[in-house]
Parts: sequence; C-alpha cells; structure tokens
Amino acid sequence: MKKTIILLALVMTVILSLTGCSENTGNSTPTDAPASTVEALQSDELDKKELETSVIRWNYGTSGNVMLAIAEKMGYLEEEGLSIEVVPATANANAMALLATGKVDIVSNAGTSNPLQQIASGVDLTVFGGHMVDGCMPVIARKGTGWNGVQDFIGKKVAINPVYFAFTGAVMDLGYEDPLSAVEWVVYTNYNDALAAVVRGEVDYALQGTGNMYAVTQMDEVEIVTYHGKVMPNYSCCRLVAQTDFIKNNPNTVKALMRALIRAQQYYEANKKEVVALHAENMGVTEEYVAAFMLNENFVINPDPLKNSVIRAWGILDKTGFLNEKAKNIDILDHINIDLYKAALDEIIEEYGSKDPEFYERLQKFYEENNL
Repeated sequence: MKKTIILLALVMTVILSLTGCSENTGNSTPTDAPASTVEALQSDELDKKELETSVIRWNYGTSGNVMLAIAEKMGYLEEEGLSIEVVPATANANAMALLATGKVDIVSNAGTSNPLQQIASGVDLTVFGGHMVDGCMPVIARKGTGWNGVQDFIGKKVAINPVYFAFTGAVMDLGYEDPLSAVEWVVYTNYNDALAAVVRGEVDYALQGTGNMYAVTQMDEVEIVTYHGKVMPNYSCCRLVAQTDFIKNNPNTVKALMRALIRAQQYYEANKKEVVALHAENMGVTEEYVAAFMLNENFVINPDPLKNSVIRAWGILDKTGFLNEKAKNIDILDHINIDLYKAALDEIIEEYGSKDPEFYERLQKFYEENNL
C-alpha cells in the first residue's frame, strides 16, 4: 500500500478539520434593530443601504468557508461595511447550541439535516443562503468493488449515518418505502473509523468527508466509487442559517453579506488555483490537500439558498423519522428566505454583470432552477 493506515490516521488527525459539512451554528439579536417581518423584506426595506449592524458573529466550524475567506481577502466585506467575528465550536452539536442560544449570528457549515432537525424541534431558524452545494464527499469501497448505482447498497453494510438524507432518499427513489430496513446502515463516530472498517472488510461502503479526499486518493486498498452529489444532485450540503429574528431585524446587513459572497463566488470560479493557495494558507494545510477536493468537479459552492433542495430534505427526513413530531405542525417554507439573496443578486448583476456576463447568467439560471 502507498500509505499505511497508521500514516493515514496521522494525516487525518491533523487535517480532519476540513470534513464535509461539519456542523456549527450561530445567532444573535442586534440592538436598535428596526422591527420588520419576512413579508416586509419584499418591500422598500430592501432598498435601504444603512446597515443594522456591521459586525456579524459567524461559526464555520473547522473546515472554513471559501467564499467568506475570499470576501475578506478581496475587500468585498469592507466595501459593504461589514466585519466578521469568528466564533469557534468544536462539534456540530456545540455549533447548533451556539446558534440556538444567540451566541453567534450565522452558521455556514452545519449541513442541512442539523438545522432542519433544530427547526423541527421548535428552534426558530431560517435558511437564507448557502455554502457548499456539493461537498466533494466520496463514497469508498475496497479496491475492485465497482459501482452500478445506489442499488448496490441494498442488503449491504454501509457506513453512512441514515440522517444523510441524500442516500435514504435515493433508496426510496428505487421503490423501497423503508430505506432504513433495505440497507444495513452502520454509524461510526468519525470518517477515520468508517474508512478503517472498509479496509478491514467490516462494511461494504463508507462515506468520507471533504477533508478525507487527499488521504483516500493516496491509498491502494480502497477506491472512490461515487460521490454524495452524484447520488443526489444539489443535495444542499451546507446551508447558511440564522435565527429568524436575526434575518427579520437585519435585512440590509444580510443583503450586504450576500452581495459580498456573490462577488466572492465569481472570483472563486475565475481563480480556483489561486483560491487553493488562499484556502490552504487560511486553514494551515498543504495546497495538495486543498486541491484534492477544491479542483474536483464534485466540489461545488454557491451562496444560493437552494429552497427546493431544502424542502426535499425536509420531506425525506420526515418520512425516515428523523424529525421531531412537532414538524407535522411546521411549514418549512416559513423558515426559508430567498428574498434577500435574490435582491442582492439583482443588485450585483446590475453593478458587475457586464464584467462576467456568462457567470452571472449561470447564477441567475441556477437561482431559478433551485428556488422557483
């Protein structure tokens, strides 16, 4: 083998920080904020430029946020009058607790299922944007296993937490009403353990995190058979989430943030190799490590809210029993805001659209396909 499991464990211990969709949260209630409602966000309030707050407390877990890093580096946030206060959290649960208790304003790396489960339990959160659409999370198996599609999971041992709705949803799409029984889902505490289980032959397949890409590609014992995003396109990976009151009380601040992130998205797509170096420096890892996922076609970032994907995820989680019973009385549409992103997109296209018309045309089309 090129790399021993011992070496892999060392590498993964140092850089597991970039695992896909590591979950974290944040929230706050700014002072002197104007009262408004979600409906008011479609009114003249959107046209006001004065920020309600200029400092945003943000949790992006241990894997960072590429668009945010670019927006800071290129001065887009400064131009909008914004600054970011990073609030760390060591685990997904800690991040969600930060958000629920108002100790951070925005969380960007908490996945989709965690925020939706919080909403289902009665926490008033709103999805208003996105981070990763597809986190370049590989599904691995022992070398030579091959792949014919999700049907290969049926009756097999699969090291994937079934709360990952893309996989249970794909199994249901095959006609299985109970995906939890059709597959033997084996849950490990981390991706390293799942990887080791594949190598030992204890499971047939395993999902790996974004940050495992480099290590997995250095191993002779395993192969990548597919990716999370191949199983369910635009599965929504990581959403931008805040307490609903933060969105209501800070529409101009949120819209300004989205403008900065949209510009960062354009810069990212035009300068990926440069961004690899930037993100590697920010995260304290090698460029080879970052390039393993960032230059892969299965790593897709976009600040779009992906309303349709969030609704799909809510439905799958509900059908598979991963939502609180309170979810039956909750309309998930009340917890998705696409208005601020769309307003920001329109403004950016008007101001910068001529500089990269092809990019902004794609972004507009992407919005229409995933939100309308």
